[in-house]
Amino acid sequence: MAINFNKAEFVLSAVKSDTFVRDGRPQVTFAGRSNVGKSSVINRLLGRKNFARVGATPGKTNQINYFRIDEKIYFTDLPGYGYAKVAKEERDRWGRLMESYFAAEGLITLGVLIVDARHKPTADDVTMCNWFKGTGCPLIVVANKLDKLKAREIEPNLALIRKTLELNETTPLIPFSAEKGTGKTELLAAITRYCEE
Repeated sequence: MAINFNKAEFVLSAVKSDTFVRDGRPQVTFAGRSNVGKSSVINRLLGRKNFARVGATPGKTNQINYFRIDEKIYFTDLPGYGYAKVAKEERDRWGRLMESYFAAEGLITLGVLIVDARHKPTADDVTMCNWFKGTGCPLIVVANKLDKLKAREIEPNLALIRKTLELNETTPLIPFSAEKGTGKTELLAAITRYCEE
């Protein structure tokens, strides 16, 4: 299946489980900490500047956003997590939304977890990774902000990410720079491959 990733449209924002999209198209679900550059990664993949909103304040996405790509698949953008300045009731609502999303049968075709290439994954990253593993769907981990690392830091950092998230050998870990576009080709190829299966 050839997918034109430049042909993307915003479909809807789901704030409760009865608005989740269930039309049989594959769904590629993106998750990441509030300040990890998730929107920037999505924008880079789609060749757009401000398609997925890039918030000046982390934690701005508090619903699940659906983008239809080339009428063939969805990019599903989950709310960023782990941002402290959000009120407790907002965090609780976020938690309930996430739980109902991950508990829904057959929604996720492929999980894409975005982590910061510079740092050891946080406890929240580990939790999110385990949620993806719990669905049984394939997972790709994207180590964003690669451009902020020195060349000699890359391999040890990737090894630390793999170890902390307890990724098996078959789980792709793609070094990525939303800023420079590094890793874009690899990630799009992997997404296309999983959506064909």
